[in-house]
Amino acid sequence: GCGATVGKAGGPERSSPGGIGIARRRVGARHVEAIVAVNAFGEVIDPATHRIVAGVRAARGRGFTPTAALLAAGASTQFGNTTIGVVVTDAGLSREEAAELASTAHDGLARTIRPVHTRVDGDTLFVLATGDPTRAAARTMLDAIALQDAAADAVAAAVLRAVSRRRR
Repeated sequence: GCGATVGKAGGPERSSPGGIGIARRRVGARHVEAIVAVNAFGEVIDPATHRIVAGVRAARGRGFTPTAALLAAGASTQFGNTTIGVVVTDAGLSREEAAELASTAHDGLARTIRPVHTRVDGDTLFVLATGDPTRAAARTMLDAIALQDAAADAVAAAVLRAVSRRRR
């Protein structure tokens, strides 16, 4: 996370600090935790308020300039960007379920980074499941959906913590 920044459309001098964020959610008797290193081309928004909390710092004064406005004006995209993370759960998941969980956990990135998954980003999330995978079939579809939702929520919270001075 050292040197990670977000909001690079205004150049490195106007970007905001990124970093490492960690968040945990509980789903019944199971837990899901996300550890995310945020180094995104886009800005980070708080999904509750839809306000930019980290990104391209305004040229004068406080606040942020929306990335979309800078892209419309021809901003540079020549920067290294990758938001990468791990989602860990104590649930038992099959290989297919782990891949599905990783895919839906990306929703947490989409909730908080704008734009996300661009051609200049290498956004990736991995899943580690520590439970017994032979018991995976015993879960219901609702259990799987709840775990997916919790993973996306944990990823979103981890992104916000990565850019928060208070480390929420």
